[in-house]
Amino acid sequence: MSPLLEVRNLSVAYGAIEAVRDISFTVEAGQIVSLIGSNGAGKTTTLRTISGLLRPASGEILFQGKPIHAEPAHAILGMGISHSPEGRRLFPRMTVEENLQLGAYVRKDDGVQADMDRVYELFPVLGERRHNKAGLFSGGEQQMLAIGRAMMSKPRLLMLDEPSMGLSPIMTQKIFDTIKELQSLGTTILLVEQNALAALALSDHGYVIDLGRTTLDGPGHSLLADQRVRDAYLGEVH
Repeated sequence: MSPLLEVRNLSVAYGAIEAVRDISFTVEAGQIVSLIGSNGAGKTTTLRTISGLLRPASGEILFQGKPIHAEPAHAILGMGISHSPEGRRLFPRMTVEENLQLGAYVRKDDGVQADMDRVYELFPVLGERRHNKAGLFSGGEQQMLAIGRAMMSKPRLLMLDEPSMGLSPIMTQKIFDTIKELQSLGTTILLVEQNALAALALSDHGYVIDLGRTTLDGPGHSLLADQRVRDAYLGEVH
């Protein structure tokens, strides 16, 4: 059986600058897979390429066994890949409900309201303030809304880019608890996260990306115990 997502020898460039160099990894259905690495390692570029916002210079991206790297972004979303980008990218002058409705714009089924109610169950504060403008929310509440909006397309694969960025420890824990709950509900998750400790503790599998290349991979708990990872990304000093 093929993986849900397979990235093969992916290279991506911004003009003459190569941001991703020959990256390969897989995501099995039902897993949480994390990509960790320092700033500028190529993690965000990788997610933007999977979602169709960038085109690869070489390599392949397969979703459910079919190549998608030449497809436009809206078609990839319709196939079942949703992307919650770094920085949240909400529409601040629109309400919570309007932002969520936009997340469902590719859908033609009649289950949109039921899925919106599910988002409100996951994040009660969004339901309580559904008619408030998104720009009035705290950073943590905006992150909840960004995840909720991404969920509104009913993705098979949810990609989260730096969901804990700028959040308090309490709110960070809430976001990671929600990611685990989404997995338990059947969503496969590809996570890019600076908080390597929390990401690997949560993940079934992890990949370390350095200078645009995949340098290590393994089960999350194994990478947590790897001294090279601990020295480089978990802040350990000998």
